Order: sequence, then structure tokens, then C-alpha cells
Amino acid sequence: MAHEPTQRLDGKVAVIAGGAGAIGLATAQRLAALGCACVLLHRRDAGEVQAMLDKLPQAALPHGEIQADIVDSASLAAAAARVAQQWKRCDILVNSAGFTRPVPAGDLDALDDDLIDRLMQANFRGVFATIRAFVPLLKQSGEGLIANVSSIAAFTGTGSNLAYVGAKAALDVVGDALAKALAPAVRVVSVSPGVVASDFVPGRGAEFNARTAESTPLKRVGQPDDVAAAIQALATTMRFVTGTRIVIDGGRHL
Repeated sequence: MAHEPTQRLDGKVAVIAGGAGAIGLATAQRLAALGCACVLLHRRDAGEVQAMLDKLPQAALPHGEIQADIVDSASLAAAAARVAQQWKRCDILVNSAGFTRPVPAGDLDALDDDLIDRLMQANFRGVFATIRAFVPLLKQSGEGLIANVSSIAAFTGTGSNLAYVGAKAALDVVGDALAKALAPAVRVVSVSPGVVASDFVPGRGAEFNARTAESTPLKRVGQPDDVAAAIQALATTMRFVTGTRIVIDGGRHL
């Protein structure tokens, strides 16, 4: 693996789970601008996602979309097989899929078993399953990068709910273990935002963001592009980084 910084990603292929979401799409826009072909894994209408792809900067290899559910390992295996057949490679895997629901930390009854299971499936098991499906292609690349979109909730203990906190903490620890297990062919890094201006957390809007910005040292909440910029850096200029977390929260965790 070469660790020297690079400015371009021509000929590379990035698979972005949750690619039609705010962070996933912002990441695709940045990587595509550097010549990287982006394959978006999603659960939306194919035509809707194709319209998103049509707006991306064109790369040497075509962009594409694949319907897949990260909690369905069979669909992930099929997606990896299609990437292998159509693109022949995967150099970057971005795990930005997941879901959450606000539950106060003190309301233990509201965090019932079913919701805990769903949150762990979407935010931990599904991410691990996605990695498992694409690791052969990432190893084949020899310069593979896995960027797991985590959260400062993983180390602050404060987030949309306690199961989400637990899932992200598990993702970070297992990510560190995978960084060692998959080295030197594949790097694994957690990218950890705080509050991001998107519709990811139901019920959080402009008023919530304004209050959060006021109590954040840099006086604003994160934007999807802030997270995408960190992933871009890991793929280009921060190529001697693995087994750690990059925090992008404007000092929110302090």
C-alpha cells in the first residue's frame, strides 16, 4: 500500500452504503469530483437515485446505483457480486447507512427490546455485514479504505438514544480491531460527527440546530459536507491513518 498523499482518485471505485442520504451523497459529490466512480447502495426508487447520480461529476468509470439493505446480508452479497462483475474493483467503502429515533436516556421503558434490536441491526450489525461483503474486493485493491460514519455519541454517551450510543461504540471498537486484522491492505477509520443538519434524527429541525449551535464552541452544527470532507481527506491526503476516529463536531464533545 502506498501512503503518500494524492490529489486525484482517477480509476478508483467507491461503494457508499446509504449513498442517497445526506452524508453519503455529499461524499459521492466530493469523491466524484476527484475522478472516483461512485456506486450508491440504497433502499429508494432506482430512478430517484439515478437522478442524483446524473448530477455528479463524471469519472473515467461510470457511476451506479444498487438497491440493497444492510440488514439483509444476502442483498449485500449480491451487491458485492455486481460491483465485482461491473466495476471489477472496490477501493473505498463508506458506511453511512443507519437509522435512529429519539428516546430520552432516562426513559428505559421506551427503549424496548424490539427498538434496541432494530437499532443494533442498522447501526452495527449491518455495517459489519457490509464490510464482510466487500472486504475481498478491498483487499484485492491493495489500498482499500473503509470509512465508517460513526458519532461522538460513541464516546460521550450522549445521543439520540442509549442503543444508538451502544451501537456506535461497538462500531468504533470493532473498527479498531478490523484495522489491525485487515492491515496492511485495508485501512479502517471511524468518522465521528456531532449534530449534523439533516433529517437523520426525526423531529430535529432548525430550532434544535440553533440551540445546539449556540452551545457548540465553533457556533454552528455540522453540515453533511463537513463529514464528506473528512472522508475525502482519508482517501487522499491522510493515507497513513488507520484504527482511529476523526471527530468532526466543531468542538461539540468538549
